[in-house]
Amino acid sequence: MPSTALAGIRVLDLSRILAAPLATQMLADLGAEVIKVERPGTGDDSRTYGPPFAPGTDTAAFFLSCNRNKRSVTVNHATPEGQELIRALAARSDVVVENFRAGTLARYGLGQESLRELDPRLVYLSVTGFGQTGPYAGRPGYDGVFQAMSGMMSVSGHPEEPMKVGVSMVDILTGLYASTAVLAALRHRDATGEGQFIDLSLLDCGLASLSHFAMNYLVSGEVPARRGNGGYGGIPSQAFMCADRPLFMVAGNDRQFAAFCAAADRTDLLQDERFATTSARIVHREEILPVLEAVLRTRPRDEWLDLLDRHGVPAGPYNEMPEVFADPQIRHREMLAEAGGLPLLANPIRLSATPVDGYAPPPALGEHTAEVLAELAGVTDHRLAELRARGVV
Repeated sequence: MPSTALAGIRVLDLSRILAAPLATQMLADLGAEVIKVERPGTGDDSRTYGPPFAPGTDTAAFFLSCNRNKRSVTVNHATPEGQELIRALAARSDVVVENFRAGTLARYGLGQESLRELDPRLVYLSVTGFGQTGPYAGRPGYDGVFQAMSGMMSVSGHPEEPMKVGVSMVDILTGLYASTAVLAALRHRDATGEGQFIDLSLLDCGLASLSHFAMNYLVSGEVPARRGNGGYGGIPSQAFMCADRPLFMVAGNDRQFAAFCAAADRTDLLQDERFATTSARIVHREEILPVLEAVLRTRPRDEWLDLLDRHGVPAGPYNEMPEVFADPQIRHREMLAEAGGLPLLANPIRLSATPVDGYAPPPALGEHTAEVLAELAGVTDHRLAELRARGVV
């Protein structure tokens, strides 16, 4: 039995920046062998997205966030010899992942049709801004563009100001969609013997992530309002300022709201027909929220958190990064890992039979070129020296 879930799967990673590298990192964490192909000399653009850089290096923390557990090979895909090397690696791989603009790799004979001719079992994932089809297919784009275009910004921020989510959320969600799509395609291949092409668009993924916001609009025709730190579920579901510091509280059903009222010694609110049910509180949110804000300002945050916890009301503190990593639950769950002395965010997936089995640090540029090309493409030391002299690797 394999020690990891994806043992025996090889992924040729032609991607860079964030969305697709996150997908291949997920596959690598789950046990796949991931070979990252980068440009000679410069490598993945995100290697330079600093400061901060890893201590003593010129490798940005941004790159480190999505490239662990991979081997790095440098190959210039714009040269005929480089194209042959990539084809040789693809022929020995189960999955190819790329995020070049639509049609770019096809011009070099490295598109999905060409590579899948080498092996019909190959799964080929292309992650692009707008997908392979449509009037915008040839456009470039980055996360912020897709947050704006997908509607994500329209539902984020305060009423007077739409706002981008702080992290590159469309990239991250696309990486998760991408890894799921690859696993589904591998399952299909194992059942039928046939690989397939996966066309994944950041704009599509950004829109899909709107979930219940989009569904609310489709059902009602009403444009969702921006509510700052307020949610769209049961009321209350938002941040509140206490006597000293803020917390976030959700009383998503009538039982939890009743528990809050008991904790706050405000059971009188349950007798008010405007606040007695979840639907009533949603309708009368502008009336109930000032009442709750006034109640929560009467005690310090930690006193409220203890009280709410004892009454079974979901709530948590607003944490800055130092507080996040000092949190006893985060520490117990071992979400801070390390690889070669480098601190890393751990993979949150906990598998009982095939657990994520440790981490290798993100590779230096071209760190594994010689060993990978010798192993999978039959490149000798003499041939490697020739290729390096000509800037192919």
